[in-house]
Amino acid sequence: MDIVQQQMLDSWRAAQHGEPPPPLPGRHDREVLREVRRRLAARAAAPRRPAG
Repeated sequence: MDIVQQQMLDSWRAAQHGEPPPPLPGRHDREVLREVRRRLAARAAAPRRPAG
């Protein structure tokens, strides 16, 4: 099953239960990538513990 078929199935199931449809695939990709970049930058800037 590809992503379009899964989206259609999830939307149909949500409609059957009176729930809002799920977000479209890829809708939050930019926010996720921005958060990953922010966390990696924070980790790189954090002081390192001494090895021992």
